[in-house]
Amino acid sequence: MMIYGLSTCAICQRARIALEAEGKEVCFRDVRADPLNEVELDELIAEFGDRLVDRKSNDYRALNDWLKNSEAEAQILAQPKVMARPIIRDRNAFYLGWDESTQKALLSD
Repeated sequence: MMIYGLSTCAICQRARIALEAEGKEVCFRDVRADPLNEVELDELIAEFGDRLVDRKSNDYRALNDWLKNSEAEAQILAQPKVMARPIIRDRNAFYLGWDESTQKALLSD
């Protein structure tokens, strides 16, 4: 299982701790320290589309107008912190965020 996020993101840390507590083998990838390549990013955009960008974040608001009007791929390549997180890959399934539905899908009751 892979979690894509930021090492400083509290939600990413909660997801990782909960999954590891369930005995799941979790790899964590900080997208700021180890940015996604174009192939990985294309796969995530195909899965989530524009939801992949967190438009409520301060980092998104700090983007220049040209980037704000660009595709999600350009925004994330320019500023990886604008990516919504965490993104969890469990084999061939992807989950965006750490909400109740994601927890229900990945954690036992």
